[in-house]
Amino acid sequence: MTTSAIGRAVAADRGSYSLSGIRASIRWAWPALTVVVLLVAAWQVYVEVSGIRPQVLPSPGRVVVQGWAQRDAIAENASATLQVTLVGFAVSLALAWLLAVAVDFSPWLRRAFVPLFVVSQTLPIIAIAPLLIIWFGFGLLPKILVIALATFFPMAIGLIEGFAAADRDARSLLASMGASRWQQFRYVRLPSALPRFFTSLRIGITYAVVGAIFAEYAGASAGLGIYMSQQKNSFRTDLVLAAVAVTAVISVILFVSTFVVERVVAPWARHGPTGLHV
Repeated sequence: MTTSAIGRAVAADRGSYSLSGIRASIRWAWPALTVVVLLVAAWQVYVEVSGIRPQVLPSPGRVVVQGWAQRDAIAENASATLQVTLVGFAVSLALAWLLAVAVDFSPWLRRAFVPLFVVSQTLPIIAIAPLLIIWFGFGLLPKILVIALATFFPMAIGLIEGFAAADRDARSLLASMGASRWQQFRYVRLPSALPRFFTSLRIGITYAVVGAIFAEYAGASAGLGIYMSQQKNSFRTDLVLAAVAVTAVISVILFVSTFVVERVVAPWARHGPTGLHV
């Protein structure tokens, strides 16, 4: 077989794989999309039949129309929320990796930090966020801290458990060949932890958006959280729901993006759209 023929075969295989992946994604998403369409239709019918006031429950059509009319303001605030989310999540991600690796190398650190990680999840963020605003002002720092509190735990625990679940026989084999502790970590523990890490990453990235909204509700000059609060005080329920819809879209996009990153970083962990093996 010639080189050009091999290249065409590889390209055809990749195209077939991409097409099958798209079809699998559509099959997975179709039931959820159907339910959403039915719920929106029922919502529209109920508003029209009941005659309920728009200040109490606007129709989906009104939410779309008024949201589009305010698209510039919503986009500006969505950009601020997305920026805070990404910065806060990046800080939380770096801390999770740093401490998880340290805990994996030191049993003493495991006993010292893991209970503290658990305790951090007992703190009510809705009560802590206003205190962080009081202590650190209305800048970026309190928002980063809120997002870190919301997202750090699942990622750190996912990594710690992933490192610990590495194949013992493979570790013993490397040890018998004279591999150092770091080499065992690099070639066995780290690759085995990545699939579990990406599962926890998907949990954390959705919590990050919620954490950013909470922080903005507590105090901010821009962002979807403060925008929702302002529109709620003005009895613009339609604009509140429009901002909620934008928040949901951002969360879904960030969630789906983790699968793309996983395909690049850990191609051996081939998952479908649900995160399950397909």
